[in-house]
Amino acid sequence: MDFLTENKIPVDDVAEAVFDWLQINGAWFFDGLAIGLEAMIDGFLWVLQSPPPLVVVLVFAAIAYALQRSWKVALFVALGFLFILNQGYWEETTESLTLVLSACIVCMAIGVPIGIAAAHRPRLYAWMRPVLDLMQTLPTFVYLIPAIVFFGIGMVPGLIATVIFVLPAPIRLTWLGVSSTPASLLEASRAFGATPSQTLWKVELPYAFPQIMTGLNQTIMLSLSMVVIAALVGADGLGVPVVRALNQVNTGLGFESGFVIVVVAIMLDRVLNLGSRK
Repeated sequence: MDFLTENKIPVDDVAEAVFDWLQINGAWFFDGLAIGLEAMIDGFLWVLQSPPPLVVVLVFAAIAYALQRSWKVALFVALGFLFILNQGYWEETTESLTLVLSACIVCMAIGVPIGIAAAHRPRLYAWMRPVLDLMQTLPTFVYLIPAIVFFGIGMVPGLIATVIFVLPAPIRLTWLGVSSTPASLLEASRAFGATPSQTLWKVELPYAFPQIMTGLNQTIMLSLSMVVIAALVGADGLGVPVVRALNQVNTGLGFESGFVIVVVAIMLDRVLNLGSRK
């Protein structure tokens, strides 16, 4: 046992050397990425916070009705936002929604193409599986360290940590949907002279659409689960009162803010549950 402990594999030294090299040589990339993400976050905040809250509530209710064709879902969304207004968490809720929407855009823009590529290249997915497992099983607090090192404190490091944690979900579900396309459909498309691009857009993606939407749903739910952790690196939103309640051992504040997070999660789940639309 002494031999093993005295000859420790330098995992920490290697990781520190890699991060130091990236910080020195990749500063231009991380600075540009931070500027782009900040612009997207500021845009969402302006859209959600500039109009009167009741206008935003009506818009979300209209979107819920357009997606679900159910007045009950629209009414539930409206009542949920009115409850949030009543509790005084409107600003925090819009900040958390900004983080969630930004994470969804980044994750789906990256995850869906990677999932499609992995479905068409089994060797690529076999190589990616351990990486995806690592991203999902590594403690989420570990993501905060490089996020702070490369991006400082604020919404951007919270968004980066969220994206790293959530990204495997759309990749896996897109891969599952595309790769499970029945061989008979693929053979029929080829028999009618469809090109690989036409097969992808007219056969594989329509068949995989429910799985892709499930990936979007999981992206939103997992992003909401990160709002508290993102608050630890300075990200605004509903995680801030939760952290404050934890520091103060304030049971009432913790339950209140936690319940608001649950309400937001249920509303988003009902709105995006397109498979249940009648």
